[in-house]
Amino acid sequence: MSEQQLSIQVFPLGDFQTNAYVLTNTGTGETIVIDPGMKPAPLLQAIKNKQVVAILLTHAHLDHIGGLNDVRALTHAPVYIHPLEQDWLTDPDLNGSSRWNLPEPIVCERAEKELADGQTLELAGFTIQVMHTPGHSPGSCSFVIGRHCFGGDVLFAQSIGRTDLPGGDYETLMISIQDKLFELDDDTIVYPGHGPKTTIDSEKNFNPFVTGLLR
Repeated sequence: MSEQQLSIQVFPLGDFQTNAYVLTNTGTGETIVIDPGMKPAPLLQAIKNKQVVAILLTHAHLDHIGGLNDVRALTHAPVYIHPLEQDWLTDPDLNGSSRWNLPEPIVCERAEKELADGQTLELAGFTIQVMHTPGHSPGSCSFVIGRHCFGGDVLFAQSIGRTDLPGGDYETLMISIQDKLFELDDDTIVYPGHGPKTTIDSEKNFNPFVTGLLR
């Protein structure tokens, strides 16, 4: 797959403005959805005529899985998640939805596929490297396609993921950023779970939360 065949659309969804990503192979029309968030109407409209072959979850906090049931019903695509958060899909206490004033807690079926650190996925004509990048949550994963990294809530533009939620750990997050994300090429584009995209080089140089992190 050439870079020209990868189309990336972003849909900030719900009250949390969580970035859902739609990756389309413009040569074949095959599509991958990453993190279908809450209030997914714009996402559903965008993919209704697409051939969605997979739904990838960076992690299973409520704002990243709020639209999962709707996307599953529309596409019948298999869901991929790290095994440490497999149970979060079915448990509102684990995914956090029981702690928010929602019309009803979020309960999804278990994922069909489980992810592993260092795994390579071949989906929609893309070669996807899976990195387990915990810290924001135990099963957080980042997906790398060429120079594009979809990292969920690990690293943001001049910020980092929060670690005060159940299962979060600051030191673990720092290790994930230093030993995984910062080992990517400097020109790698990071597409986070919230906010604008950035680059590895930019975060190494301007992110105040990682000052002194580089060896």
